[in-house]
Amino acid sequence: MFDGRFRASVDRRVSPVGSALQRTRLTPDHLTALGLLMAVPTAVAIGSGHLLLGLLLLVTSAVPDLLDGALAKASGTSSVRGAFFDSVSDRVTDALVLGGIAWYLQGRHHGKAFMLPFAILGLSLLISYERAKAESLGLSAKGGLMERAERVIVLCVGLAFGFLLVPLLWVMLVLTSITAVQRFVKVWRQASKPPAEPPGAMAQRWRAWREASGWGSGPLLGTRFAQGSRPAPGTRTERRRARMSRRAGAEGSGGARVRRDNRRP
Repeated sequence: MFDGRFRASVDRRVSPVGSALQRTRLTPDHLTALGLLMAVPTAVAIGSGHLLLGLLLLVTSAVPDLLDGALAKASGTSSVRGAFFDSVSDRVTDALVLGGIAWYLQGRHHGKAFMLPFAILGLSLLISYERAKAESLGLSAKGGLMERAERVIVLCVGLAFGFLLVPLLWVMLVLTSITAVQRFVKVWRQASKPPAEPPGAMAQRWRAWREASGWGSGPLLGTRFAQGSRPAPGTRTERRRARMSRRAGAEGSGGARVRRDNRRP
């Protein structure tokens, strides 16, 4: 939902920051690695019960992840390697932060509340896999109610107000499940459509039919034997022309005999 409605606006706002970072020696990979490293103390702070400190560190780790794309666009260094590194770092960061929350819930709450972060992590990985697999097949799987940006925002609210953490985790679990179903249905509908013909496929079939039928391969559809091409031997056109030639020859020879007979005394 964030990518579809607010991503373009956020990119425009952080674009000047990316241009300013371009004058430094930082690269997008440096920012991605910094965000990944910041996830470690974030998980430790949350697991030890310092939720407000964990909130501050979580926001700090999200800033480099927000700016690495802007820096890549400003410096013209966008690459497949960088996109891969960024995606893997996001998954590792999610695992660390949710693992820290599970550790905190296991020590502070009785029952099985500590399983909620693991369930959310599993569904979030499923959502990421659906998008990756769909894009590898040439399809689109973006969108949904609870993408990564929404999950980070909800976690920040839960860390800011500790008494809301468990209820918000339940909300995240439900919305993440809905998002996984939404993406599955979206890809399923795209994959059910007949594949589109590649550009020029109709022209290639028409050219092959023309050549097989004895028509030329020229650009004009109504031009027979274009560019000096001849009909293929043994085709219907060639056989018709041969019959007409034989008939004309027979008629010519017959007419000549009649004229010779008329000249006889």
